[in-house]
Amino acid sequence: MVKAFIFDFGRVISAQKERGLFHTYEKDLGITTDTINSIMFDSPHWQAALLGKISMTQYWQTIGSELNLNSAAEISAFQQRYYDDECINEEVLKLLTTLHERYRLAILSNHPVGLREWLGDWQIEHLFEVIICSGEIGLVKPDLRIYQLVLEHLQLEPEETFFIDDTPGHVEVAESMGIRGLVFTDAATLRQQLKPILG
Repeated sequence: MVKAFIFDFGRVISAQKERGLFHTYEKDLGITTDTINSIMFDSPHWQAALLGKISMTQYWQTIGSELNLNSAAEISAFQQRYYDDECINEEVLKLLTTLHERYRLAILSNHPVGLREWLGDWQIEHLFEVIICSGEIGLVKPDLRIYQLVLEHLQLEPEETFFIDDTPGHVEVAESMGIRGLVFTDAATLRQQLKPILG
């Protein structure tokens, strides 16, 4: 029997940004179309941030020149703009609120230090009994140890948990451990997929 749901954060609880927004960033920054995500997230500096080896301030300072940001003020202004455009997935929030009434909830996220601040700013931290952030513990999915850690914090067996993530490989590893899982595409589909469990 499922006793707890474990959610990824990025592009699941936080809404996926529209592609056009990234094109606006690229135009304003004067960089090539469809390159901002590779600059930001294919970078070894991003991996270092995910593992908590560098702060987000250090991360932005490091990639600033690649984004044509040539001063601390420009970096700070774009960083704030990028963060201000982040928003919660309202339909997922409705589902989380419903689940919270009957189940324990956890977050398992590859995210730099600062995830708890996001949750606090969005006033949803109280929904989650356990929050595992890669930047705080120095482990990232799909490392088996990070899944084991969330199970230990929940004090549950794998088959008593259900994991939801937008990355298929992350779900596959969870399932290999006996955790039930689904690849997230959108909130409406997730609701339908969970109906057999929720009744």
